[in-house]
Amino acid sequence: MSDEQAEFAAYFRARRDVVRRTAYLLCGDWHFAEDLAQLAFLRLASAWRKVRDHGALDAYVHTILIRTYVAENRRWFRRRERLTGDFGAASAGAVGLDTDHDVSERMAMVEALRRLPPRQRAVVVARYYADLDVSATADALRCSTGTVKSQTSRALRALKDHVTIDEEVPDAAPRPA
Repeated sequence: MSDEQAEFAAYFRARRDVVRRTAYLLCGDWHFAEDLAQLAFLRLASAWRKVRDHGALDAYVHTILIRTYVAENRRWFRRRERLTGDFGAASAGAVGLDTDHDVSERMAMVEALRRLPPRQRAVVVARYYADLDVSATADALRCSTGTVKSQTSRALRALKDHVTIDEEVPDAAPRPA
């Protein structure tokens, strides 16, 4: 095995679960997420020699993943049968959650993400899960920064309408007079 192959194999082992979870947030289907992650890593492997900054690999693989999602969505996602039914604790366990409250919050967010149109979902996942800035998200989606901002605004407004997370508000202590 060459040094390049060993480097790629090490990166793949270290980041495959993160990329898979990001793909799941994009599409809402674990099987499709596996396919997306695999395609992203195949494209990364084919471009491995061209990568100049190995410190920016996470941003690069997230860009590849988002572009792959958008391209695949255009091709055949609409024809795929969408996952329906109950997302149980087994799905949450795969994401690495511990408490019932965390599970219910996360599942509410995943369900709300599934209601977003694909490009809005891609923007939200890129910005807030993959932690890409506006310009990197625009590059990943091959659109303008203004489009990213407007899609983000619409998506966050829609998420606010769909997500209702119960938060306990502690009683305020009386202020001294």
